[in-house]
Amino acid sequence: MLLIHCPYCKEDRPELEFSHAGEAHIVRPTNIAAIDDTAFEEMFFLRDNPKGLVYERWRHIHGCGRFFNAVRDTVSDRFLTTYKAGEPKPDPVRLSKGADVAKKGAAK
Repeated sequence: MLLIHCPYCKEDRPELEFSHAGEAHIVRPTNIAAIDDTAFEEMFFLRDNPKGLVYERWRHIHGCGRFFNAVRDTVSDRFLTTYKAGEPKPDPVRLSKGADVAKKGAAK
């Protein structure tokens, strides 16, 4: 079982307490009614699915209930770090070298 670090509760908790909420750092249109169907489809339905580091939104549903962001490696399914919603996206180069925020919530 994975342990995920909640940046609000400041605890590593089992993955069963969390819910995946999709891709993080998506820029949404300010006036969604003004975009055409193709742009809406791309914004709402189409997501990247890269091999390697991904930025995701998670929610601590059986804890504080808050949304936060995480950086996860899709190859190893390892969480490199978690951070509060609204904080800037961590630099992937620094993360991969382990020089960024302490590696919280790593699979144990």
